[in-house]
Amino acid sequence: MKTLNLRVIGYPTFGIVLLLVVWQMYVVMFHVPMAVLPTPVQIAQSFVDDRAALLSQGWVTLQECVYGFALAFIVGVPIAFAIANSPILNRMFYPLLIAMQSVPKVALAPIVLVWLGTGIESKLALVWLVAFFPIVVDTATGLRTTPVNLIELATSLRATRMQIFLKIQMPAALPHVISGAKIAVTLAVIGAVIGEFVGSTEGLGNLLLVANSQLNTPLAFAALISLALLGLLLYLAIAAIEFALRPWLPHTAEMAGAV
Repeated sequence: MKTLNLRVIGYPTFGIVLLLVVWQMYVVMFHVPMAVLPTPVQIAQSFVDDRAALLSQGWVTLQECVYGFALAFIVGVPIAFAIANSPILNRMFYPLLIAMQSVPKVALAPIVLVWLGTGIESKLALVWLVAFFPIVVDTATGLRTTPVNLIELATSLRATRMQIFLKIQMPAALPHVISGAKIAVTLAVIGAVIGEFVGSTEGLGNLLLVANSQLNTPLAFAALISLALLGLLLYLAIAAIEFALRPWLPHTAEMAGAV
């Protein structure tokens, strides 16, 4: 247990502290201007001085991420079910999904802004666009790996398609669904920031633009670190859901989590 705690907590903490010490010494020794690279101490001071702005704008970005991710999940799982169970739909729409994923979302952002305006709707659309693909692909992969003999047995017992999905396919695919959700929820932060960059008066992305325009580099770094912490928080939320579902997960969950 002590070795595990050292690996999980001790080493990362030591690495972060070492990085901060080297960073502080480099800026001080070489007299790097604050506008170019602030010290960790100056960034920490910005967290204290601008905590109200960081918290309020972080709450806006958090809402955009959560709502957009939820929308991607609600829409993505049924589409994954349709693609996994219909070869015709798979051939028709899977190439379109790949093509949509290949388009840079920064290029789509101005178009989405024209369609939906500068409100939260455009941010939700961009979060949905970036989070949708991993949910669909991982869920469809999990549904396809469901043991065929279980599906044949359920069919012989005259189970409906919905019963087969809810009681056989979805439980078997849960490790893949959670894996896709972990990827999607971190990408959701990127989608929200893209939307805030293109057109918004709120959120950490907008705060980052304002800080850069004012050469307030400590605040810009504080906003960046807040975005990283936000992504970590959302990832841990999915990990907590995975832990709660562990008794119902198949043994392949450990393998899926390792990947």
